[in-house]
Amino acid sequence: MKLGSQAIGSPDTMRHAIFDNDCPGRTVLDKLTSRWGVLILSALHDGPMRYHVLRDHVGGISEKMLSQNLRTFTDYGLTERTVEPTTPPKVTYSLTPMGMEVAERLHGLLDWVSLNGAAIVKFQSGRSAR
Repeated sequence: MKLGSQAIGSPDTMRHAIFDNDCPGRTVLDKLTSRWGVLILSALHDGPMRYHVLRDHVGGISEKMLSQNLRTFTDYGLTERTVEPTTPPKVTYSLTPMGMEVAERLHGLLDWVSLNGAAIVKFQSGRSAR
């Protein structure tokens, strides 16, 4: 099917659909690019982590927020939850192939923020002082 000169479902058409207010991808975008979403997925990029290790790695996240985000990412097919039948159970989270793909892209964003964050804060502070 065509929309203008673009086939519906083509990458260009799908890229433009995200700008539509009712695009279902907006919900996914919101979860992926939230502060906690970016940090959780990026942390799991380095390999599987047990719940408490992931919680400690992502400084400042509450257990409630970590649990909510991990549940969402598992429902979206981005993470896998593995439970070992021990007492107490050992729960490990890892990225699926699709989760790894998005984590690699988010990792680039975090690299950029790490390199430029201080300069942006400095610039903003200079503007606020005026």
